[in-house]
Amino acid sequence: MTRTPTFEELFRDCQRTAVHLEMRDAYMKSDPAFIDWKAGQALDPAERWADWHTLVTAATSRGVEVRRARIVSTPVSEYIRFEYDVTDGLNLAAGEDVRWLSRRSATDLALPGNDFWLFDSSLVLVNYFDGDGENMEVELTDAPEVAKLCESAFEAVWQRATPHAQFALA
Repeated sequence: MTRTPTFEELFRDCQRTAVHLEMRDAYMKSDPAFIDWKAGQALDPAERWADWHTLVTAATSRGVEVRRARIVSTPVSEYIRFEYDVTDGLNLAAGEDVRWLSRRSATDLALPGNDFWLFDSSLVLVNYFDGDGENMEVELTDAPEVAKLCESAFEAVWQRATPHAQFALA
């Protein structure tokens, strides 16, 4: 039996592209960082998520293009406001490119049923969440039809989405 690589290994082995499509309005509301943010505590995202910052910075430094697209309901949820607030100091600071798309603008797009990461257009890490946005499990697949669907969906969203700096939280 082949051992499933960790997320960190998948990211470190990535050679060209790592893209992430997020489609929920809330994730892990039990996250201590979200709880602290709600309480008004200042967060330093690069410090709070130092491992993530280091992982992404290493990838982008070696030429991997890391893109993240977020489909969100508008007006946005409290959790999405939190994500928006930490994006500059975490995602963008590490070298990710982030875009946002109002769910209203995604109606005619064919989208997979779950959030995912797509590595080098061929390896898909599917994220499964419960109804409250808590992470349940992940599934790794290299099925060409799944990779093709995910790549097509991501690119369709990316083309319509607004860059982070221009996205207005309604």
